[in-house]
Amino acid sequence: MAFDFKKEYKEFYLPKNRPEIITVPPANYLAVRGQGDPNEAGGAYQRAIGVLYTVAYTLKMSYKTDHRIEGFFDYVVPPLEGFWEQDGTAGIDYGNKAAFRWISVIRLPDFITQADFRWAVETASAKKKLDCSPAEFFAVDEGLCVQMMHLGPFDDEPASVARMDAYLAEQGYANDFSPARLHHEIYLSGARKVPPEKWKTVIRHPIRKLP
Repeated sequence: MAFDFKKEYKEFYLPKNRPEIITVPPANYLAVRGQGDPNEAGGAYQRAIGVLYTVAYTLKMSYKTDHRIEGFFDYVVPPLEGFWEQDGTAGIDYGNKAAFRWISVIRLPDFITQADFRWAVETASAKKKLDCSPAEFFAVDEGLCVQMMHLGPFDDEPASVARMDAYLAEQGYANDFSPARLHHEIYLSGARKVPPEKWKTVIRHPIRKLP
């Protein structure tokens, strides 16, 4: 049976719909950076998603090619994730989507090296006639965070974020956003197949312990 990150690492992919504090270990991702409204039809965000999945599935199906990845085992491509920020905003202003800067990512199994990644980008670009050069190998060490499962549309996320902030205040923690520590979302629902009221999104924020 294929390895499924969501099932094997439930503490990171399937939290409760209430805030909790966790320590997230380092992980490697396939990433594409950009800016602008993610809802723009045919925009930069939609093009980035196409690149991500093209390279991700090239890596997953590498065992059917001449390229051999040391330690490879079959796995389910992990869910789409995103790191988000805006200039002049500590968190996220959902009413100003045009100001978003984002890093869209898909987690990579630990056995994928940078050399494997480069092979996949070159192979995907050639086979799919798609410029995959914007993709990058992205290492992240999130460390201490607060997270919860948000149920419903993305525009309703401020209510969940407010719950997280209140929980942090009660527990003696504070948000710790920086250029290296961003608002993080993990998308567990197919937005085109599931109605917005049933969308499941993990929201994760970097935090620090107050003195």
